[in-house]
Amino acid sequence: MKKISLFKAVGVELEYMIVDSSSLNVKPLCDEVLMAVNGAVSCYFENGSIAWSNELVAHVIELKTNGPAVGFDGLADAFHQNVLKINAILAPYNAVLMPTGAHPWMNPDTDTVLWPHESNEIYSLYHRIFNCKGHGWSNLQSMHLNLPFSGDVEFHALHSAVRLLLPLMPALTASTPVLDGVETGFVDSRLEHYRFNQQKIPCIAGRIIPEEVASKADYQLTIYNPIAQAIKPYDNQGLLKQHFLNSRGAIARFDRSTIEIRILDLQEAPLVDLALAKFIFEVIRYLVSLRLTQTGHAHSISTDYLADVFEQVIKVGDVVEVLDTNHLLALGFGGADKHTVNEIWMTYFTRVSSSLTPLEIDVVRLVLEQGCLSTRIKKALHLDASLT
Repeated sequence: MKKISLFKAVGVELEYMIVDSSSLNVKPLCDEVLMAVNGAVSCYFENGSIAWSNELVAHVIELKTNGPAVGFDGLADAFHQNVLKINAILAPYNAVLMPTGAHPWMNPDTDTVLWPHESNEIYSLYHRIFNCKGHGWSNLQSMHLNLPFSGDVEFHALHSAVRLLLPLMPALTASTPVLDGVETGFVDSRLEHYRFNQQKIPCIAGRIIPEEVASKADYQLTIYNPIAQAIKPYDNQGLLKQHFLNSRGAIARFDRSTIEIRILDLQEAPLVDLALAKFIFEVIRYLVSLRLTQTGHAHSISTDYLADVFEQVIKVGDVVEVLDTNHLLALGFGGADKHTVNEIWMTYFTRVSSSLTPLEIDVVRLVLEQGCLSTRIKKALHLDASLT
């Protein structure tokens, strides 16, 4: 595969829950959707610039760019049109796609249906090892953002920038304040469950924030090798590959020379997903251009510190204060002893907004001024309660 240089392409993946149109309860119909377009049970369908595929469970379907996209232009509409097409297929089943990062009242113990067709042996093995009937396993819908690199120098610059920004991202994209029908106390309940769902083999996810690594060889030694050793007692057939197992919040996919960001909750519509993805893309490009992420400031920032910030953000959102001077310097903020996460994103917005379309600017401004979707859902729930 031809390698693509930094910021010359992008890949986006969106996962949707399939639910009953009337009750909004979970419906495991992914195989019916793929059968309708393929004529037989299949795990993949190409619809021009967007592809469809199955996931771990039969009630989730993934839409993704069909290979690298040269940019974000037209992607929001392409995803929207595919959502409409799938909803038309689901209509005779009285079913529809449901957005946001997790179903708010799904019971994973009773509602989970693992994908029963192609690649089922991999999903079944995962289930035997980790028990995939749980929030963060069978109840999750995320957006993945794939960014290319070419060679170790570009990998290091990109990985360092992503690593430093990763703890702040849920402040923009958290959309899961409710699970099991009640508010959880977290703006990103999906990620709180995701942190613990592979504790049986802790090195698979680590602390979600990836370790500081500078090259492919370094990544293999630091991240892949421990995973390969730890999984051996559970996978004597070698079904689970390292890049498939690695569950950090951003993972290196050296098989396709990309870094895949995986901690972004799905939003209320593709327009919002893609606007936030574009904003994050431009901020990462800005950080790489500053070259601050490869200085001693960045290298001195521990994974434990970044993970602590991440855990605060998924709990309370953009009011978290970033206090570490080296972290602030690496993020391009000098001369201040602290910034809230919202202040950091607001400043980035002024720095990169010239690269956004007017519609993307409107979406990002709404999120920065009114709060992430999780915050807005909680406000709406409290308003409804006050009217009853």
